[in-house]
Amino acid sequence: MKSKTFYSNGKLLLTAEYVVLDGALSLAVPTKYGQSLTISPISESKIYWVSFDHEDRIWFEGCFNLDNFSTEEQGDISKRIIQILKAAKTLNPQFLNSTKGYKVTTKLDFPRNWGLGTSSTLINNIANWANVDAYQLLNKTFGGSGYDIACAENNTPITYQLQNGNPIVLPCTFNPSFKDNLYFVHLNKKQNSREGIKHYKEAKGDSNFSVEAINTITKELLTCMHLEAFKNLITEHENYISKITKQTTIKDLYFKDFQGAVKSLGAWGGDFVLVASANNPIEYFKSKGFETLIPYSEMVR
Repeated sequence: MKSKTFYSNGKLLLTAEYVVLDGALSLAVPTKYGQSLTISPISESKIYWVSFDHEDRIWFEGCFNLDNFSTEEQGDISKRIIQILKAAKTLNPQFLNSTKGYKVTTKLDFPRNWGLGTSSTLINNIANWANVDAYQLLNKTFGGSGYDIACAENNTPITYQLQNGNPIVLPCTFNPSFKDNLYFVHLNKKQNSREGIKHYKEAKGDSNFSVEAINTITKELLTCMHLEAFKNLITEHENYISKITKQTTIKDLYFKDFQGAVKSLGAWGGDFVLVASANNPIEYFKSKGFETLIPYSEMVR
């Protein structure tokens, strides 16, 4: 067998963060940044694993026994890899069912702290390698709504919705005429999605929110023709989620004097925010200490 490479796209959730878990219709986009996984057969009954970051630096290296995936490594990353490999094997007992092992090489296109899906791209790549369902593998490991798996597998924007726990993924046309006025700004810190979901479940309590209200915003964004209308919609969305999660909006926290609109993405408080602005906002955000600003067309597939 020759070497084989799998590739998965990174992800950004533009609408329905948190409430996607409760069946809201979300708009998600795959990014031009992602992660590859290459497997090369070796004669030893081991898995040699090496992970490279976007600057070709090794950020993880480990060796796992093929029979039970045990390792002398004690770190969290090793534990996660073992968890994923074991889960993949429960879904497909024929996976890694040989005396010969592999060298596994992963390579990220983006900095690890960007939050574009270091975990979800890995899950999807291993699922493809193991020939198992990526959503099932996600459920057995990290959990979450699964929209990130859908982005990993699609090369266009999608709508994503859970119906009776099953993912409904539909490619959609989201190519606004004002996309040159849209930017993604990194908040200089990584947000833990699992912690964000935990906070959401605790905060929403008996709050009387309507999934339909978010569905309506998502649908209106898909057909929105004008920048001002788009800004109003994402501000409305931001205020709605703020009430449910009992969190201050990012704009109120950091960018109160900004003339455009700012919308949190995914788990609030870290990673990227979506910015809609009639004027180029680079200097504004740099003056606030936020150096990573990526135009929409450079980020989204």
